[in-house]
Amino acid sequence: MTTGSVSPRRADTRRNHERILTAAAESLARSDGVSFNAIAKKAEVGVGTVYRHFPTPEALILAVYRREVQHLVEVVPVLLETHAPEDAFRAWTIDHLAHYMMTKRGLADALRAVAPSHGELPVNAYDTLVEAIATLLKANVQAGTVRADLDPETVLRGLGGLLYLDRNGDWKSHAAKLADLLWRGMRES
Repeated sequence: MTTGSVSPRRADTRRNHERILTAAAESLARSDGVSFNAIAKKAEVGVGTVYRHFPTPEALILAVYRREVQHLVEVVPVLLETHAPEDAFRAWTIDHLAHYMMTKRGLADALRAVAPSHGELPVNAYDTLVEAIATLLKANVQAGTVRADLDPETVLRGLGGLLYLDRNGDWKSHAAKLADLLWRGMRES
């Protein structure tokens, strides 16, 4: 997967682009700042390569954001292929959504700094997450594990409690408890 303007003809360009995004995502998991020099070193590319792909720190932060949110949608079909629908919902909630929220606090801080200067963010995370949840719910309705009248937006609001988890604590256990609580309310009676 690529983001930004990368020539589809150049495999090395696409690889560098992904390596830069991966290095930037790792950096933003630890802090809200981006150092092009540190990212270039981690990605094993020259700093000029980073600037060619992302002329400003804001462009890099927004590209990381788009990539991370898109992953939350793209992993849903994979989970549904490898897990029962109920287990796919739990795995997505705990291993992907909660994990994203716990490891991307620096990205969130960086986005808050970027958003006012760039207006609305290019990817509406809310709609993207609603889409992912709708897919999971549809599979579970078909499996007979949840009620058919569930609204994906309401489920997302219920998952909003994940924002209050302590990333330095036992967040995974607490995320599992929240997913279980929500699941009980969603089950087919």
